[in-house]
Amino acid sequence: MKTILGIGNALTDILAILPDDSFLEEYNIPKGSMQHVDKETGDKILERLKPLGVQYVAGGSAANTITCTAIFGMKSAFIGKTGDDDLGHLFKSDQAQYGIKSILLKGKNPSGRAVVLITAPNAERTFADYMGAALELVPEDLKPEYFKGYDYFHIEGYLVQNQALIRKAVEMAKAAGCIISIDMASYNVVEANREFLQDIVKNYVDIVFANETEARAFTGLEQKDALDEIARHCDIAVVKIGKHGSMVKQGDEYHYIEAWPADTIDATGAGDTYAAGFLYAHSLGMPLRVCGEVGSIIAAKVVEVIGTKIDIPRWKAAKKEIKELIKATKEGKN
Repeated sequence: MKTILGIGNALTDILAILPDDSFLEEYNIPKGSMQHVDKETGDKILERLKPLGVQYVAGGSAANTITCTAIFGMKSAFIGKTGDDDLGHLFKSDQAQYGIKSILLKGKNPSGRAVVLITAPNAERTFADYMGAALELVPEDLKPEYFKGYDYFHIEGYLVQNQALIRKAVEMAKAAGCIISIDMASYNVVEANREFLQDIVKNYVDIVFANETEARAFTGLEQKDALDEIARHCDIAVVKIGKHGSMVKQGDEYHYIEAWPADTIDATGAGDTYAAGFLYAHSLGMPLRVCGEVGSIIAAKVVEVIGTKIDIPRWKAAKKEIKELIKATKEGKN
């Protein structure tokens, strides 16, 4: 089976479900965005949330994707940086239980954390991130041997704010012969780094994952037109449109993928798991449409739970559905 290496912010997700937007308004956090906060502000937010009940889960966009590829059976590895503290140890032990080869470097600051604010009625996610040690990952930390032996290299878009790091990473990955994918991660990150992202996609990236707001920020266009524009600059473009499904394009080949049925309670991690399913199917040589359908199947499972960890019954169901889809495809029935 093919192998995959991811790079991203090693964060622990701290999830809280809110009844409305008042908390976001109080802290001036735009709904649906990803905002960086300093440690003091992050501590204040966390203290306010604790009475409401919070859940600690090892997270980070690329780490979520890599966890899922590992569960699918791909040899998976992750590069990140944590502090020498409880959250850092939690993150490492979480990856170890899934068999992920962690290249977790130690930073001077505390481990990063992402407060995930989930608001009713549509389970929309807003992030207030204290990056901590994750921000200390620098180009000099990367070594060519980290990339050798991997077929895929997956980047989370949140890292593109560290442009020198990402440029060195994609150069090393390309030299190692990796297929490079990137998840654009957040519309405001795309807006702030648009020219750099366009350069990286054009010259290094093979597969781009974006939701509709990220695609708009990247291209200035809406949905299908945005997909067409992204596909002009890379091998495969994917634009996710939430409950309405996704669109995939490679060259002149285009498919609309319906969202798999789900009882959605929390959209956290949906894009990360979609990417994992897509890359897994791609690694098996599946047709473009089937890659999108596998992504849709696994994304539908994560939105039915709070947080990014799919439970065992849902994983079993997903694997069964995916196995049947792949079998039908190979037999020419799908």
